[in-house]
Amino acid sequence: MKKNLLNVFYLLFLLSFSSTYSQYTEVINSNKPGFSESPYSVGTGVYQFESNIFFRNTSIEPTFSRPQSLGLDLLFRTSFFLEKLELNTQISYQRDKVAFKNVFTSSYFDHGLSKLTIGAKYLLFQQEYEDKTKEVRSWKRRHAFDTKRLIPSVAIYLGVNTDFLSEGYKTGGITPKVGVLLQNNLSNDFNIITNVYYDKIGSEFSEISYIITGTYNFSDQWSTFFENQGAFQKKQTNSNLGTGLAYLYNRNLQINASARLLLEGKSQGYYASLGVSYRINRHQDSYIELDDDGNELKDSPISEYNKKQGSFFSRIFSVFKKKDKTKKKRTRPKRTRKKASTKKKKGGLFGLFRKKEKKKKETDN
Repeated sequence: MKKNLLNVFYLLFLLSFSSTYSQYTEVINSNKPGFSESPYSVGTGVYQFESNIFFRNTSIEPTFSRPQSLGLDLLFRTSFFLEKLELNTQISYQRDKVAFKNVFTSSYFDHGLSKLTIGAKYLLFQQEYEDKTKEVRSWKRRHAFDTKRLIPSVAIYLGVNTDFLSEGYKTGGITPKVGVLLQNNLSNDFNIITNVYYDKIGSEFSEISYIITGTYNFSDQWSTFFENQGAFQKKQTNSNLGTGLAYLYNRNLQINASARLLLEGKSQGYYASLGVSYRINRHQDSYIELDDDGNELKDSPISEYNKKQGSFFSRIFSVFKKKDKTKKKRTRPKRTRKKASTKKKKGGLFGLFRKKEKKKKETDN
C-alpha cells in the first residue's frame, strides 16, 4: 500500500510540470465555512491558513457516545512551485464529552489531537468559458447560457491519515484517503462543488462520503452557501445539512460563520462554527520574452527572473525575506513579451516595458 501511494505521488509530481494555467486569484479563495474542497490550488507562493472554532451537540445514545464537542480545526494550504498541485495539512484539536447510557447515565471529558491528515490534490482538467462581454452584436448571444459550464473542472485528492493522535482518537494505524473533486461555475456568482471520498481505507472506521455545496456571491464582499454531506460507515450512516455566510474583509482575509443540522446514526443535534481564513501572498507571475520572430529568448533578464521566482527553496525563504524596493530589473529594447499565466499583473517587468515603449514613442515624435 505504501509503495502504491509513493508511485501516485511521483506521478502527480511529473504531471505537474505540464501546468499552463494559473490557479492564483487576486483575492483569497477559501474552502471555509463549508466542508467541501475546491479542485483549484491556491497558487504558487501562497501560504494559506483556514481556521474554525466549532461546537457540536447531539443527543446521548445507549452505551458509549460523544454527544458534545468543542474544538479548533486548522487547514494549511500551499503550492510551492507547481500551479496545479496543492499540498495541505488538516489538524483538529477538541474537547469531547464522552457519555455512557444504560440503566444510569454517566459522562466524563476527553481532549486531545483528534485529526492530523496530510494530503495533496492535482487539477486534471480546468474548464474554460467564453467571454460574453466581447459579444456586442447580439444581446441574445451575450446573455445565452454557456453549455460548457455543465462540464466541471476535475481534480484528484490523495491523503494520509496519520495516527499521531491522542489516545481516545486513534484508529489503529496510518490509513490512506482518496477523493475526486469537481466544480461547476454555472455563472459568475454561483458555483457547485462536489466531492466524493473513500476515507480511512483498510481500517474498521473506513467510510465512503460525499459533499455537495452550492455557493452564491451577493456582492464582492458577501457570499453564502448551502451544503449536504453524507458518510456511509459499516456501523452507521451520518448526514448533515448546513448553511452559512462569508465576509471578505480584504483580499487576504475572510471571516465566516456556519450552522448545521446533524443526523448521526440514531442521534440528532446541531453544529455551529466561526472561522477566519488568512493568506500570506508571495505569488509572482512568470513571463516569457520573445524576439522579433516570436521565438523564446532562453537567456534573458525575464527568464532569469522567472527561474529565481520558481525556485523551490527561494519560495520557502522568501516568506522571511524583505523585498528590496531599490533594486531595478534590466530590460532589453525592441522585443515583445507574453505572459505565461492567464492572470493580468500590473507593475513589475510589465510596467518597465510599458514605460520604455512610452518614452520611445515620445522621443520619436
